[in-house]
Amino acid sequence: MNCIIIDDETTARVIIQQLCDQVEGLNVVAEFPSAIQAIKYLNQNEVDLIFLDIHMPDFTGFDLIETLSKHPKIILTTSDANFAIEAFEYDCIVDYLVKPILLPRFEKAVQKAEKFDNTSSVITAKKEKETDSTGSDLYVNIDRRLIKIDIPSIYLVEAKGDYILIKTEDKNYTVHSSLKKIEDKLPKDLFLKVHRSFIINSEKIIDIEDNSVLIKKDVVPVSRSNRPELMKRLNLL
Repeated sequence: MNCIIIDDETTARVIIQQLCDQVEGLNVVAEFPSAIQAIKYLNQNEVDLIFLDIHMPDFTGFDLIETLSKHPKIILTTSDANFAIEAFEYDCIVDYLVKPILLPRFEKAVQKAEKFDNTSSVITAKKEKETDSTGSDLYVNIDRRLIKIDIPSIYLVEAKGDYILIKTEDKNYTVHSSLKKIEDKLPKDLFLKVHRSFIINSEKIIDIEDNSVLIKKDVVPVSRSNRPELMKRLNLL
């Protein structure tokens, strides 16, 4: 089986490489210190198996799984045993190895991977998501990194030339994109374009006065054409 190793720790990658060398039939074709680098590789190359760390800066192992459209077999390698239940919600995960990993346990995981049924043309990351079809996460490209944003946490999106400013409960993000593009990605029942330069989360409205709305500490203009739809959204007494 052709496999890759994804782990942000150099020592961990070396150890897994050494374990792979001791198992007949395993061929390590590449290794990566970050999930982002691995995604770029997987978009152009097919592998049979991934040895994947969970805890990595900015983009976790679970984030990688949810980003891929097609999933190879995956063996998780982690120093944290607390994610085992969550891990097996994913159809593509074969086994869960807790560091330090010993050869007999490693060989057992590989044997499971060899027998694992992974032949379906489309493999979903999870058996079923309890969220709606639009999903609850949005990935944005910032400085060549894919950053995951929780959609319900977004309260305001503002157009700024060739960029958009996404404001969330915790952090703001400046992204090279158009307001139209992000509008198509956001759930229509939650977000509303109230002005040619602004999209708001209608659940985050604090106050409305004349032709403006207060979202957190931001006063956002409301165009005359968009005001009727805004008023429809409100639960008026």
